[in-house]
Amino acid sequence: MSAIRDAIVATMLTVANIGRVQPYERYAKGLDQLKDFYQAPGLGLRGWFVRRIAIAERDRILPRSNEYVRWRIQGMQAFDDANASELVFDGLIEDLRDAFRANDTLSGTVSQCALPDGSEAGLQLLDCGPVMFAGVLCHGARLQLTTQRLL
Repeated sequence: MSAIRDAIVATMLTVANIGRVQPYERYAKGLDQLKDFYQAPGLGLRGWFVRRIAIAERDRILPRSNEYVRWRIQGMQAFDDANASELVFDGLIEDLRDAFRANDTLSGTVSQCALPDGSEAGLQLLDCGPVMFAGVLCHGARLQLTTQRLL
């Protein structure tokens, strides 16, 4: 599972100006320390984390079965209205979607990033809007990726 998580992070890091990408959700006792985990040099507060949120094993054909894992990719970027930060953040989301579309097997760690019935393929945007993060007003996005691999 760690190889898949690493491949997700590596794919995210192919996006220019993505910011800080954490392989797991970081926590801290103080807001300043929490903010530091997601500060990107030259970009300010702009960061992402990856979390596994669900796993299912299906389609068992002895001795193998398919494993489906849902991953949450969550991002935040500080508001900067003078520089149209919402448009910048939306552009990053689209660049991420393109990056995962171009690397559908996550460099061979999974069969595909899709459900076999065709109901979902690639990186999905679940929600996007204003959030407070570490005491800062930010754009926030919750994205989801489903990976499939043969066990």
